[in-house]
Formats: sequence, structure tokens, C-alpha cells
Amino acid sequence: MSTLFLRTLRDDPADAEVPSHKLLVRAGYVRRTAPGVYTWLPLGLRVLKAVENVVREEMASIGAQEILLPALLPRDPYESTGRWTEYGDALFRLKDRKGADMLLGPTHEELFAQLVKGEYSSYKDLPVILYQIQTKYRDEERPRAGILRGREFVMKDAYSFDLDDDGLKAAYDAHREAYQRIFRRLEVRYVIVAATSGAMGGSASEEFLAESEVGEDTFVRCLESGYAANVEAVITPAPEPIPFDGLPQATIHDTPDTPTIETLVAWADATFERAYSARDTLKNVMIKVRRPGADWEITGVGVPGDREVDMKRLEAALEPAEVELLTDEDFAANPFLVKGYIGPRGLAAHGVPYLVDPRVVDGTSWVTGADEKGRHYVDLVAGRDFTADGTIEAAEVRDGDPSPDGKGPLVSAKGIEIGHIFQLGQKYTDAFEVDVLGESGKPVRLTMGSYGVGVSRLVAVIAEQSHDDKGLRWPRSVAPFGVHLVIANKDDAAIAGAHGLAEDLDAAGVSVLLDDRKASPGVKFKDAELLGMPVVVVVGRGYANGTIEIRDRFTGETTEVPVEGAVAAVAAAARD
Repeated sequence: MSTLFLRTLRDDPADAEVPSHKLLVRAGYVRRTAPGVYTWLPLGLRVLKAVENVVREEMASIGAQEILLPALLPRDPYESTGRWTEYGDALFRLKDRKGADMLLGPTHEELFAQLVKGEYSSYKDLPVILYQIQTKYRDEERPRAGILRGREFVMKDAYSFDLDDDGLKAAYDAHREAYQRIFRRLEVRYVIVAATSGAMGGSASEEFLAESEVGEDTFVRCLESGYAANVEAVITPAPEPIPFDGLPQATIHDTPDTPTIETLVAWADATFERAYSARDTLKNVMIKVRRPGADWEITGVGVPGDREVDMKRLEAALEPAEVELLTDEDFAANPFLVKGYIGPRGLAAHGVPYLVDPRVVDGTSWVTGADEKGRHYVDLVAGRDFTADGTIEAAEVRDGDPSPDGKGPLVSAKGIEIGHIFQLGQKYTDAFEVDVLGESGKPVRLTMGSYGVGVSRLVAVIAEQSHDDKGLRWPRSVAPFGVHLVIANKDDAAIAGAHGLAEDLDAAGVSVLLDDRKASPGVKFKDAELLGMPVVVVVGRGYANGTIEIRDRFTGETTEVPVEGAVAAVAAAARD
């Protein structure tokens, strides 16, 4: 360590919010270069490369072949699929000196499709799985948590090409199993959840989420059935329609000073004999939507009043369109939209698209706006008094909601996305007419799958899940070194013995980080805990009596072993 390019820090960096960010910086694994952009220092790079190696080995096990595409890409392929526009501000765009539009690649479906089109022409060439481990770029609006959410990151992206859907399903299943092996080897606690496809397109889609309280993704699961899904992918069970017979007619009431659900429920409770709650009201949230290549369009979203609109679910439901809440200027430009009193009838009268929560089925009766200040409808019945233009999954999902499979309640948790697999189908092969000559002599359009793993993010995830109050703790599969050897004795014989032990361990195939610095034992021990090698060996005062210490960084257990058997004992501990 006396020559290692390393400086540890005693204090947390000012911009660090989560433990992995604090510890990776303090331990000298990474350094911030710009918001969302980090430099990998020697120890961090060793962990990153170890993660890459695990990924490579498991990709090789399913017959995938590694290539490397450029990160600097032309505009045209992404224009062909619409993603030049769909990615919006998240795409790093630039121009070359001749004025040609270029981008820094966020993902490479287009380029892989073009590559296979140029190289393969016969069904005999298929199936094939290609992948790369490469730096990607996304212009995150709010990069945070160090390398957990950066603007530059390392990703493994793989793509399968098959002649039919059966082949695609086989490739998808092979990647699903390979990912489970990868995360087991990395000792990551994770859950597989149903997900939306987003800008990627395609049909079937699943995410691998590392369980973590600092995660940005909320997922839900049913403990009784094993159902799990990202909240964006949860399908709300719709109740059965209610017959209109016998339902009271809708009436308009003066409701002064009731612009909120809370004040409206208080008015209803004070006015009618029956008890009202927020779930009896229909909340109408106004948004504007801009689909690729189109202008902004005002749209109403109706949800039960006891629910908030979840913007992530709303955005996922409307992708690839952009979505924003209406501003005060928008309301001023559309005076028929009376804040706090908007209702479905007024929206229909002005041709505003109206989408409702799946629970708003025909025959359900609502208290909702009458499109005049201080006035509301009571007993406005869906399907009789108003008709929505469709349903939308936009309302928040809550603990206790029924599972879509009908087998119990949902409970929520936080996670960090570490992998995502998609059955893309023919979205990209259609865009580039990726055909081969089939066995019958006729052209066959290929079908694709896309499979990503956040390689650099996994470094932070492992740190997040495995650290303790003293520092990092790396699983043996990715630790920068198998053993951290601390010289805690100034005696020349002990120092020589430590160097000899390090050499013998190296010869035995055990990687060793030797702390030969002229620092106090206390400083060395604190750094050993901070840096997080799975096994710490101490050559200290016991060396004079013929013993050394072996410390397990995960369990905290300390064992004294004789010097003459130290190589075998340490090697065994490092390989456990």
C-alpha cells in the first residue's frame, strides 16, 4: 500500500447521500469528476473488472459472443426508430465539425440490428446472441447517489436474434437464468418483477431489482402468491360494472369553498345523511401530453379521490409521450378549466380527452366537479352520465391493494434496477428490414430480444447491501484483493515474515494487499475495515510467539494460527 495510488478520507463527502456513495469515495475507490461522472481509481477498477468477469463468464455459458460497438453514434438509425425524439432531453446530442448530428449511445438496439442485417443473410446463420460491455451515456436531470445514478455508466447490453417467437422465448429464458446466476455469484439480494418496456418497445419485460431502502424504484409483491411487479407495471383489478337500474339521478349542488377533496368530503358529510369519504369522489387531474412529432394536447385523468396520481405510473402509461401537469398559464389560457371544480362533462363538452382509473367502471357513482366555481355533481354515474375515452394506470399503488392475480394483498418495497430483459419482437428488425432467406426460400423477418445489466451500478449495489458501520465488505467474488495483510509490528523479523507470507500467498494464487505503510496500527486497522477485503491478516505482537491473526471481515471472527501453517490457513479462509 505504500506505493498504491490511494488516499482514504475520514469524513463523508458533502454531496453524498447514501452509504455506498460515502464509502466508495472515502475508501478511495472512485472520485467525482463532474455531476454524475466518476473516475475509477485502482481499487474501484479492480472491483468493476471483477463484476465484468462474472458477467462475461455467464454470458459465455449461454453461447453469447462479445463485440464492441462505438459509443459515438450517428443520428440516422435512431431517427429511423423514433428514439432520437423519444429519448427527449435524456439523450446526449452533438454535432461534428461538418454539422452532422451525432449522439452518445444510451443503448444500442439500432446498431446491433443494422450489424446483423449487414452480416447475415441465411436462416442457417441463426440464432445468434451478441453482447458488449461498454460505457453508456444518459443526460440524467438529477444524477445522484454516486455511481448508482450517473450520466456515464458501464453496462452490459446483449441482443438475441431468432427466426421465430419460440426462439426468442428460449433466448429470453436463457438470459433470465444467466442473470440469476450472475446475481447469486455477486451475493446480491434481488427480486424479479414484471415491468413496462418504455422507450425500448416490445412485449414481455422483467426487471431485476436489488432490494434496498435507498432505491428509486418502488415495487410491490404478494407474499401469498409470489407475484411481483414494478409499480409502473401493476394492473389494477377492475370491478364488475353496476347496473344503472335504481341509481339516483345526478344533481348539481352549490358547494362553496370546496376546491379540495378534503373540503368536498366535509361538505358532503354535513349535507347528506350517509357518510362520505374521499373514495366517493372523482378527482380530475389535468395534464398535457406531447407525443413524438406532435403538439401538446390537454388531457384529463380521473382517479378516485382517495388516491394520488403517481407521475411515474402516468408517464409509463403514456410513453413515449412527454407528460407535464398543467401550469397556471395553461389554466389561464383555457378558462373552461375551473381549478378545483373540473368534471368529466365539461371536458367532454370542450373535446378534451378523458382517461380514468380502471376502478371507474360503468354504474359507479361519484361526487365530482360541475365545471363552475363552487359547484359539484352528486351521483354522477360513469357510463350513464359521462363516458371516458379509455382507462389509464395512473393512480398510486398502496400497501393492502389486491394483487392482480387475486391471491392476496400487495406490500411495497424499494429496489435498485440492476438488470432488465425484454422480448422486443420485431420493432427494430422492422425498422431496418432485417431479413434472412428462410428454409423455404422466402424472406424471414428476424425477432429480437434485449438484455441489460448495470455493471458499474452493481459495484454500488454490492457496497450498499454489504457494508457495515465500519466500512465496505466485499464478497470474495469481486473483492479487489482476497486478503488484506496488515503489518502491525515494527520488529524487523515480523516485517520480513509479513513480506514472505505475502509472497507465498501470491504464489498460492491468493491476491494480497500488503499494508507496509509507516503508519500506526490503529490507522491501518481502520483502513482495513474501510477498504473491505473479506479476509484481514494481522502480523502483530503475536508473531514473536509464532502466531498471526486471521479476521473475517463479514463475521468479525478472529482466529490465531501458527506461522508455519499460515499460508494454508489464510488461503483456505480466502477461498471459503
